[in-house]
Amino acid sequence: MLTVTWKGGEIVLGLLVWALIASTYYQPIPAYGWVMFVAIFFWLVTVILFVMYLLQLQMKLYMIPWSVVLVIFNAAATVLYVTAFITCSAAVQSQSWLPGDYDKRAAASFFACVVMIAYGASTFFSFQAWKGFGSNAATSQVTD
Repeated sequence: MLTVTWKGGEIVLGLLVWALIASTYYQPIPAYGWVMFVAIFFWLVTVILFVMYLLQLQMKLYMIPWSVVLVIFNAAATVLYVTAFITCSAAVQSQSWLPGDYDKRAAASFFACVVMIAYGASTFFSFQAWKGFGSNAATSQVTD
């Protein structure tokens, strides 16, 4: 259940990132194309994973190692959101053609940092779930 709640937060924060950038005139600045790609791509995949876990569809696809898939997905999202955050932060300029663009771009940079932290924490938790850290003697099984 933690996965569903955590992914819900990532969905909301990721939506804020690309909605704030999309509401500005970002087309002349190529850096925002990369930020939009990262934000929309990972938002869509996170929504798909959220729905799958909400409906427990991963139980029907038991042949897929979901713990490994989540570790790889969250790690990739973290790394690419680091680049998107740095790109978005570097592209924020106080001079803008339209009023309010500076504020929206700065807010998008802030939320890109928050999403990056959320995906990083999700990577940590999914890695722990994959490796089975935190289990106790009552829940672990020893095989000979």
